[in-house]
Amino acid sequence: MKKFAILILTGSALSVMTFAQANAWTRDAHVYGWRGTSSVHASGSCAGGSCSRAVTRTGPYGNTATRQGSVSCAYGSCTGTRTTTGPNGGSITRSGTVSR
Repeated sequence: MKKFAILILTGSALSVMTFAQANAWTRDAHVYGWRGTSSVHASGSCAGGSCSRAVTRTGPYGNTATRQGSVSCAYGSCTGTRTTTGPNGGSITRSGTVSR
């Protein structure tokens, strides 16, 4: 697993695209191994005190897992939510708030 993570980091390519939203970005990575190809697609943006991010990972056998999250900050308090969906369709949502 450690080698796989290193390959993803090593093989990642950063491409930044301009969108109407401020600070939008995308990132794609592909790893070619003896079991097949794995890929990661991530995108996100920030505007008006809120940021969001979405990541899709596809394994060499076609299994896909996704994670979508967002965070909003105002008046000294930040609230975030993240939903992760696994390759078999099960999902979990986590949320939290931090105040100063």
